[in-house]
Amino acid sequence: MKQSAEVQGSRFDAARWAVAIVLVALAVAGNAYFADQALLYRVLGVVVLGVAAAAVALTTTKGRALTELARGSRKEIQRVVWPTRPETIQTTAIVLVAVVLVGILLWLIDTLLGWAMSGIIG
Repeated sequence: MKQSAEVQGSRFDAARWAVAIVLVALAVAGNAYFADQALLYRVLGVVVLGVAAAAVALTTTKGRALTELARGSRKEIQRVVWPTRPETIQTTAIVLVAVVLVGILLWLIDTLLGWAMSGIIG
């Protein structure tokens, strides 16, 4: 039963994608056509047509797969062990010290090479 629903859904996917593309094209063309109207109305029109296009696109097979990926990602983010505030501050301090040290080292190398080149060139 599930297999036939997937085939049925994928049979109309091309039409759904076409509808989504037409909606986006209407948003772009409408925004250009109604350029003399207030910006608020044009933005609202583009947002409404964009949401409609996204809703249609999410009903396709790839759209449903994207929705499942988003749900899985959300569950995975909830499993992450986030660092504590002291760990974050300590790590940030280590990175800043390393950046300053490398910057000083590169400045010294640049200065020495500059003196050497000016000595060679004269």
